[in-house]
Amino acid sequence: MASAESDREVSSAICSEFLRFSAKDTASAWLQACDLHKEVYQHLALYVPKIYCLGPNLNPSSEDLLAPLLLLAPLEWYLFGEEPALALARLENNSQPSQLCGHVFKVGEPTYSCRECAADPTCVLCMQCFLGSIHKEHRYRMTTSGGGGFCDCGDAEAWKKGPYCHKHQANSSDCSLQDPLAQLSEDMVARGYNIFSVILKYAVDMLTWDKEDLLPPGLEPPERGDTYYCMLFNDEVHTYEQVIYTLQKAVNCTQKEAVSFATTVDREGRKSVRFGDLQFCEQAKSVIVRNTSRQSRPLKVQVMHSSVVAHQCFALRTLTWLGHILGYSDGLRRVLCQVGLQNGPEGENSSLVDTLMLCDSKMWKGARNVYHQLLMNSLLMDLKYKKLFAIQFAKNYESLQSDYVRDDHDREYSITDLSVQIFTVPSLARMLMVEENLMTTIIRTFVDHLRHRDLQGRFQFERYTALQAFKFRRVQSLIGDLKYVLITRPTEWSDQLREKFLEGLDAFLELLKCMQGMDPVVRQVGQHIEMEPEWEAAFTLQMKLTHIITMMQEWCSTDERVLIEAYRKCLAALSQCHGGFTDGEQPINLSLAGHTVDTIRYQVSQERVSIHLPVSRLLAGLHVLLSKTDLANRFPEQLPLSELSPPMLIEHPLRCLVLCAQVHAGMWRRNGFSLINQIYYYHNVKCRVEMFDKDIIMLQAGASMMDPNHFLMVVLSRFELFHIFSSADCRKRYRDANKDVVQQNNTLIEEMLHLIIMIVGERYVQGVGQVEASDDIRREIIHQLSIRPMAHSELVKALPENESKETGLERVIGSVALFKKPGVTGRGLYELRPESTKHFNLYFHHYSRADQSKAEEAQRKLRRQNGEDSALPPPSPPPLCPLLASVVGLMQSDVLLAVISAVLQWTTEPSGGHWTESMLQRVLHLVAMALLEEKQQLENSSGDDDITFTFNSKISRPGEAPSTSGSILALLESLQNAPHLEAHKHMIQWVLKMVFTIKTMREQHTASTSAVNACGSVEEAVGERDKAERKRKAEMARLRREKVMAQMCEMQKHFINENKELFQQSNEDSDSPGSTTEHSALLAEGPEVLVCVGPRLPGPGPRRRQVVTCILCQEEEEVRADGRAMVLAAFVQRSTVLSKNRTRSPPDPERHDPLFMHPDLAFATHTASCGHIMHATCWQRYFEAVQAKEQRRQQRLRVHTSYDVENGEFLCPLCECLSNTVIPLLPHTHSGVGQGCVQPSLEVWIKSSCQQAASPAGPAGSADSVPEAGVEGAEAPEGSSVDCPISSPFSSSIQGMITTFGTATYKIGLKVHPNDQDPRVPIMSWASCAYTIQSIERLLTDEEKPLFGSLPCRQEDCLSSLARFGSACWTAAPLVTVQNHFTRLLSALVPGVKADNTPCILDIDMFHLLVSSVFSYSSVQRLDQSEMCSLGSAQLHLLHLATVAHLVQILITSVPVDSLMDQEEVCGSEEEEMTFHLYNTLRTLLDSMLPEVSSGWQLWRCVQSGLLPFLRSAAIFFHHLNAVETPPELHVAGPGQWEALCSYLSLPSNLLQLYYNLRTVMEPLVQGWCSHPAVRQTVQGGAPLISFPRESNQLIELPDDYSALINQASSFTCPRSGGDKSRAPTLCLVCGALLCSQSYCCQTEVEGQDVGACTAHTYSCGAGLGLFLRVRESQVLFLAGKTKGCFYPPPYLDDYGETDQGLRRGNPLRLCPERYRKIQKLWHQHSVTEEIGHAQEANQSLVGIDWQHL
Repeated sequence: MASAESDREVSSAICSEFLRFSAKDTASAWLQACDLHKEVYQHLALYVPKIYCLGPNLNPSSEDLLAPLLLLAPLEWYLFGEEPALALARLENNSQPSQLCGHVFKVGEPTYSCRECAADPTCVLCMQCFLGSIHKEHRYRMTTSGGGGFCDCGDAEAWKKGPYCHKHQANSSDCSLQDPLAQLSEDMVARGYNIFSVILKYAVDMLTWDKEDLLPPGLEPPERGDTYYCMLFNDEVHTYEQVIYTLQKAVNCTQKEAVSFATTVDREGRKSVRFGDLQFCEQAKSVIVRNTSRQSRPLKVQVMHSSVVAHQCFALRTLTWLGHILGYSDGLRRVLCQVGLQNGPEGENSSLVDTLMLCDSKMWKGARNVYHQLLMNSLLMDLKYKKLFAIQFAKNYESLQSDYVRDDHDREYSITDLSVQIFTVPSLARMLMVEENLMTTIIRTFVDHLRHRDLQGRFQFERYTALQAFKFRRVQSLIGDLKYVLITRPTEWSDQLREKFLEGLDAFLELLKCMQGMDPVVRQVGQHIEMEPEWEAAFTLQMKLTHIITMMQEWCSTDERVLIEAYRKCLAALSQCHGGFTDGEQPINLSLAGHTVDTIRYQVSQERVSIHLPVSRLLAGLHVLLSKTDLANRFPEQLPLSELSPPMLIEHPLRCLVLCAQVHAGMWRRNGFSLINQIYYYHNVKCRVEMFDKDIIMLQAGASMMDPNHFLMVVLSRFELFHIFSSADCRKRYRDANKDVVQQNNTLIEEMLHLIIMIVGERYVQGVGQVEASDDIRREIIHQLSIRPMAHSELVKALPENESKETGLERVIGSVALFKKPGVTGRGLYELRPESTKHFNLYFHHYSRADQSKAEEAQRKLRRQNGEDSALPPPSPPPLCPLLASVVGLMQSDVLLAVISAVLQWTTEPSGGHWTESMLQRVLHLVAMALLEEKQQLENSSGDDDITFTFNSKISRPGEAPSTSGSILALLESLQNAPHLEAHKHMIQWVLKMVFTIKTMREQHTASTSAVNACGSVEEAVGERDKAERKRKAEMARLRREKVMAQMCEMQKHFINENKELFQQSNEDSDSPGSTTEHSALLAEGPEVLVCVGPRLPGPGPRRRQVVTCILCQEEEEVRADGRAMVLAAFVQRSTVLSKNRTRSPPDPERHDPLFMHPDLAFATHTASCGHIMHATCWQRYFEAVQAKEQRRQQRLRVHTSYDVENGEFLCPLCECLSNTVIPLLPHTHSGVGQGCVQPSLEVWIKSSCQQAASPAGPAGSADSVPEAGVEGAEAPEGSSVDCPISSPFSSSIQGMITTFGTATYKIGLKVHPNDQDPRVPIMSWASCAYTIQSIERLLTDEEKPLFGSLPCRQEDCLSSLARFGSACWTAAPLVTVQNHFTRLLSALVPGVKADNTPCILDIDMFHLLVSSVFSYSSVQRLDQSEMCSLGSAQLHLLHLATVAHLVQILITSVPVDSLMDQEEVCGSEEEEMTFHLYNTLRTLLDSMLPEVSSGWQLWRCVQSGLLPFLRSAAIFFHHLNAVETPPELHVAGPGQWEALCSYLSLPSNLLQLYYNLRTVMEPLVQGWCSHPAVRQTVQGGAPLISFPRESNQLIELPDDYSALINQASSFTCPRSGGDKSRAPTLCLVCGALLCSQSYCCQTEVEGQDVGACTAHTYSCGAGLGLFLRVRESQVLFLAGKTKGCFYPPPYLDDYGETDQGLRRGNPLRLCPERYRKIQKLWHQHSVTEEIGHAQEANQSLVGIDWQHL
């Protein structure tokens, strides 16, 4: 109490002070003062502690009110010298609008980048600028901002074209060269300079202040109290849960308060958790530190004096104020920039901005955000000072990065994150590179942080602690900065730029040298490796550097001098790494095929080998650039090509490729997964450009500089295959060797042949082959689509990205593929154009083994479909560049011919496991490549003399000793018809054909025409032979098929003879249903019309047996009243799908009376079934087993299942559909129409019913004293005499199931505990039947389907079971209860009947009333449908009454206002006349409250459209209740069904006759309805009117463009966190509410449990079911209750027909109406819960998500 009083005293003291205070006078005094700094500090020292931090809770409302008046107003008066509001308006008018947009992005705001025009991917536009720019017509990328960046509109360097939007275009014309200070008076500039100096100094001092108890000199408060705050600071180590738990213990607060503290700490970076004297706060601090220091370092807590906190709060306020003032004037911005960057007394790097930057990591999150924002508003918006700031940033770069690495906050909260704003500006980046040597600084800083090295000086990530791994992750941001610096290549080079770039390259080579050979591996033999070695860090580094290495090469390619120098440096670095590459390795001499070579003895399978060779690979990249620019030919003297040692160049790349081959051969199995993962990434698209591809290029370069035979002998030696090919008898000895060794060697031979194919054939890189840049990407796409058609995203993933995240796919995709749009599911696919298949190469170097086999299968299948042979010859290769032209010599080298010859020799005998088919396939491919090469050279040559490639003649020569085989050609001819090589026959024929072609070309080289003819004739000859062979095979296949068919016919006849009696019996069975159909046909032919209700119901004919099969025990069972119970699996759920009032709160389950359903259908119960039938006993056994299993599972592992057994849920045993109860199947029994029965008229029936309702024995009396039927001649049902109690007609098992289903509907519909004695049990079943019929009728109407015949049988079964159940559920409830219900229902229709609280006619849904009264009447009469005469007429009377009541409802509520306009024709048909009269009668009864209408035409239309849903629902109901055939007119959709519907329901087509033909009865009823007081209240507007027909509810309308949604969500603030941006804004698709999902701040309590905003919303909006769109993730979320949920593809697609869940790809998204309709249909069909169940069963990871927290 005392504290409250003291608070009041303080505030009143401030108020009086405030009244005496004049900002203007204070400012004048400051102007006179000689020491402004001292004056302002005194003022702040006096007032700041009086305004800020006065109690435990900060009081932002009074602070926001007082701070501007007492603290900021004097500053503004001083600055402007006049009324601040006027001065600001004047400044704004005079100021030139900036050409830079500079809009700072909020978290989650959409940003746009143009893929065609942006200088790099970091150049982005805000939504407004984007919509007004030329880029919206281009290919753009859309992402959501993490917050902190700003819009680059107006920055000419950021865009290749279109730098301005329409808004900023106008400002760009005024040249920005003029000095912005010129717009301000000198006086104001001087005052601005003075006041900004003081204020900025104050803010910087306070934000970087580290003493907890003292203030800077000059700010000490006049009096100092003992008031302290215990301040808790944010860190990224402790979780929310740890902080919440600790705070509850430390400051003794509730969980809610602790959650609020934790969210504020996370958002702002700090929060006061206790206020009081020093000791009180220290105590809390010690508890927090003690509790959080067990696992990791403790949370940071400081006990700070309240005056220090107050000044820090105001310091932040002043920075925001400065940012606000700058927005008015560029001149003031310039002044602040000068103040901020002016060096202090300490000399260099001591400006205020430097101080802030260097203390960045010591500040809390909120302070960082505020001053970063100010830097962006000031220094980065002023082009002159942006440059000066960039220089300071670069000077401090090393220390800023070191601070960042030690800090634990995310990068977006660090000053280092501004590098993206500075380094991506090309002019700034070049200037910093030249003046501050930025490139070298970044690389050296990076290398300095990676201190762990091995003895050779290479990086070693082996024994990284968690802390070092964390630092390594943070250090990687430096690579990002280097990427920004290099992202735009220079167009012109200065000498300084060359010098600094090469200096940076030196530093980079030092880095690569530390990577060369890191993480070496040695093959494990005998024993599996014990610990998997660390490999990920090295590959992370490689992946991060991939783009940098590529960009370095691109920079080198733009300047020849730089390229030559870089090549030299790289070669020197490689020589240093492997200078003594022969050290310790023994030299050996190899001989093969008459050639010898000196090399070293090195075995990959025994020595250390590393996959990391960045220096070699960089050299390979530079070598290709030399080849591309042809520098080697032009300036050979400048290049050290003579110093190159080709064996040294190829050694390490070759070892790496041999390692891959040996891993494939299974030789490294004992080295575990780490090696397999390394090999995977080596080939993976993320790394291969700078790893695998460069190794191939290095081998190509080496092969071009070596003797081809020597090169191949080294390759054989490294593959450890030399001994196999070097001696003739070795292979024979080798056959007896170990089977594993044989298999390994076979794989190695295959891999070696594949490598040679790649070295010779991979020519699609510019500089290797004479190709364009787009040829490479085109070839990649062709080979990806050869595997199968692919979606755009799959293709993008399979292609390497450049530094701008572009693959170049769009430029070429149209020429090689066709796009197929998606349907309602699936995604759009690209299919390869048929003409592109000729470019397919089976041994494409980027295929994995799996891809290769899939592609081979697909291509062979395609060729078969096109009627071609199955050969897959290589495509014609492009010519090689001159520097690498000698690579083709490999194909005609003696060593390769010897290898080919050996393999073909082995294949002449069927395989004994010592050769493989893929070995042969590769050999044939190589031969085909050589032949194509020769053919191309022949075609391109002018005369015979210049062709050096003579493969054809070499393969025609017989082999030399010691191999005594014939020539390769002879071997191929002998293999052509070998039966064991059937699969390769076509390929061998293709090769032989090509040999013949080339021979002919050589012979007839001069007369080329005859060569072509000859070639043609050969092809024809071979073709004829092929055709004959194919014909023979087809004939044999036909004969074989005919033989099999004949055998099958014979077997069939035999079976029929054996089982004659079976077939006779089935014929008899099929006859019996026919008789009933004939009978019904006879009925239809007669004068009888089909009716489904009333005394004229058709007789049922002979009794039909209903026999069903149990899905569990497979036994058949007849459905009989006294038989074993059969049940249908069913799912009952609460529903608001048809609701017309979502504002109504859910009813109180204990007190709610559900007898009358309100027409707004706000909450109802829906029943669905999957249609699968079981014995009740089988189902009970199954459910008990499920329960037992669940109990066991809970003890073993605490994982949820997709169904909740405690709530009676289970999965249907057959289709696994979610179910939670079963509906009993009941027989349909009715006898023919009784002849002697008198059918009472409506009047008589109403009287008798009223008497019965009013009779004292009714509600009060016991069951056996209820009077007999009101109609004479009624008999008691079978099995009971009139004087004894009524027994149920059903067997006990059926009776039990009736109770089970009734109780389940009651329990779920009302959310109460089961109680089968509650009088509401039957009501809930009736209401569920009515609602289910209504929702199905709505669905049929919406989909424009016919009323009958279009439902699936599972829904038909469900409806008929519900209808029969409703009419039988009286057996499970006391008769008195049901009679009470009937009395109350009747009282609503017949006002004479006395009953309590009957609602007025406008508050009752008539169809629910009809269904309930029909069901309750049949039970009250105890007729159980055996006395059809009275029951039929009662049903008809009830239908008549309900129809008239509904008609009155429609006339009162649903006449549209526009129908009141004068109609031309006044007298219309009889219906219109009658409607007009009835309407006027109602007007009179309601004292003219209804508007006047001049004609009946519109009224009758209104009545017809309003009544139609009711009549359709009634037809479905009576059809299923009375099991009557349906008329054919209702089996077709479309208008014109009114008459058919009315006659089927035994109603006149002019429904008003129901009123006028029985006016004596109806008039008093209508008067009674209208006299109910609630009717007048409602009509006068006391409650919202429900008009008929009720429109179907639709999901909300979504915008066509997804970015509009993102924009809407980005401006959505969390309703509970005081204006904080919501992190996961989520849109309810049912009502359109935006919610703050998945956050602690918006959790609420529902049924005793904390749940997230979405789950809480489902209870008010969807009765526990919700459909949401998570805007930031572009994901649809389905929720059902607290434990069920799933994610569903969103209805937004990009141009390629794909969704983008998570917005990762950033393509523009458009709404797909079909997919949205599909989601809506799921909702309308009540199938969302079923969808969730199926999703959770299919994906177990969904089950573990805490859905209730979303």
